[in-house]
Amino acid sequence: MNKVIDGEKGLDSFSFSSKNKDLAELEIAKYPEGRKASAVMPLLELAQRQNGGWLSRAAMDYVAETLDMPFIKVYEVATFYTMYNLKKVGKFHVQVCTNLPCWLRGSDQVVDACKNQLNISFGETSEDAMFTLTEVECLGACVNAPMMQVNDDYYEDLNEVSTKSILSELASGNSPKPGSQIDRKSCEPIGGLTSLIQQSKEAIESK
Repeated sequence: MNKVIDGEKGLDSFSFSSKNKDLAELEIAKYPEGRKASAVMPLLELAQRQNGGWLSRAAMDYVAETLDMPFIKVYEVATFYTMYNLKKVGKFHVQVCTNLPCWLRGSDQVVDACKNQLNISFGETSEDAMFTLTEVECLGACVNAPMMQVNDDYYEDLNEVSTKSILSELASGNSPKPGSQIDRKSCEPIGGLTSLIQQSKEAIESK
């Protein structure tokens, strides 16, 4: 998916906070002398978090100047990776996986629940700027599909009811429990352990 840099945002200014300057220096120090451009991805992540979840032109330019990189090189990174947002997003960035494992497990229900509950489609932000809805590729939690990511939290083993409940909780200012929504432990089978049961019992008894 091609992304376009939001040019009209190029008139603002950006600089790291004191805390993020220190974090940026720590990231840059991980790389050999003369290779600080290698820190471009973590610095873009820092800039995005400080800038309310998205990268303005000024933020990208600031990162480029910090790393002595041509602006275009930073733009190339920011437009290639979908984890960087080049337009403003809502307070809650809802990213729904529609890749094959999630689709086979019912991601269509999750998508419909999000669209109906938030009254927006993919790529849109609600009028109150609370929610942005995005369709994404695999988020690496296939074993507990279908799932969605909201900001930094994963919500897994979803269906229509649990999806709407999570969104309602967020809209009400509450913090719904992340992870499996059917109380699955980690990535165990839905019905619980099917092997190594005796070893598990012995481990519990030995504690």
